[in-house]
Amino acid sequence: MNRPIKTLEPYPAAAPPGAPGSSRRWLILVLVVLIGAGVFYYLRPESSTQPTKTGRNAGAMSIVPEVVTKGDIGITLNALGTVTSLATVTIRTQISGYLQKIDFVEGKEVKKGDLLAEIDPRPYEAALAQAQGNLARDEALLKGAQVDLARYQTLAAQNAIPHQTLDTQVALVAQDQGTVEADRAAVKAAEVNLNYCRIVSPLDGRVGLRQVDQGNYVTPGDTNGLVVITEIAPISVLFVLPEDNLQAVAKRLQEGAVLPTTALDRAAVSTLAEGNLQTFDSQIDPTTGTIKLRAQFANDARTLYPNQFVNIRLLLNTDKDVVVMPSAGIQRGVPGTFVYLVNDDSTVSVRKVTLGPVDGERVEVRSGLAPGDRIVVDGADKLRDGAKINVRSETPPVNDGASKAPDGAPSGGKKRRSENGQKQ
Repeated sequence: MNRPIKTLEPYPAAAPPGAPGSSRRWLILVLVVLIGAGVFYYLRPESSTQPTKTGRNAGAMSIVPEVVTKGDIGITLNALGTVTSLATVTIRTQISGYLQKIDFVEGKEVKKGDLLAEIDPRPYEAALAQAQGNLARDEALLKGAQVDLARYQTLAAQNAIPHQTLDTQVALVAQDQGTVEADRAAVKAAEVNLNYCRIVSPLDGRVGLRQVDQGNYVTPGDTNGLVVITEIAPISVLFVLPEDNLQAVAKRLQEGAVLPTTALDRAAVSTLAEGNLQTFDSQIDPTTGTIKLRAQFANDARTLYPNQFVNIRLLLNTDKDVVVMPSAGIQRGVPGTFVYLVNDDSTVSVRKVTLGPVDGERVEVRSGLAPGDRIVVDGADKLRDGAKINVRSETPPVNDGASKAPDGAPSGGKKRRSENGQKQ
């Protein structure tokens, strides 16, 4: 059986140049070329005459340089701390009775010895009077027994009475003497109980909220007591440091140095109080590898309260007369730690530096810079080695109120424009 022979269809002919499909392909190709040229222009390397701008900004960057100086840098240790009172006392009655009067105001400060409350004293006044009466009676009995003893001793010397009578009288006098001593002790105990009717403050501090109202019957076994007094001036702060810092702190204390300590608020911005380090704990916490320290503050302004959370800045030592610079000028990258040094020919160069301790917004420079060198602080991320810059003064020109900048801002204001129109 003969199969039919299939004929091959020829390939479709290319569209003529004027066809719609050909125009679309040429349009896409042109767009791709334009996009590629734009990307190349945007990412092309900057020339030596335009080092500080990308392809969109061709002018040199305008900066205000900072001068490297000499000064003192404090070596500080930072930690988190909790304010702790040096003494907290729960005031309790030592006798039982009706609370007759409350003599303190909640939240006020009291001095040692100030009257806080009074308990009805009448039962204890009666007990004291009874003890004093017993003492007077027994002292009279003792005096009579002593007179009899003297008489018996005279008669015994003359053999007028049996010796046993003398011995009995000697024992009676000793017995009366013991009774008198017991009566005197009872009188002292009654006086003490009477004094306990007046409850006074045992220390200087701030009273809290009262726990018992006037008129209640109070006893020494009351759990909450009458009120809590907390000493707040002076006051201490407990904080922890890593055990690696212990040797440096201990060495400074052994040398007799006074280590200033600053208490800051939760944001570590505002200073609450100034004090000194007192001591550190006797052992390291093995679970955290830290050691606890105590700093004491006068707290005259009453800015610290017990259980308050604070940030602690401990000044361990001070490096005198060293090279310092603003920490904002520090850059880190492939060269390591470096700064942009402002040259006399209005260019910048990369200068590697070795840094020391940081003190706030300043940092010690141990090598790489000298006093008088000028460095870039603002806008350093837009620079590179050898870039051209415009050095301007930090002091704005005098503004008489008549002249205005092109953008409408005063000529001495911050919103000025460079020659290429970019806001500075």
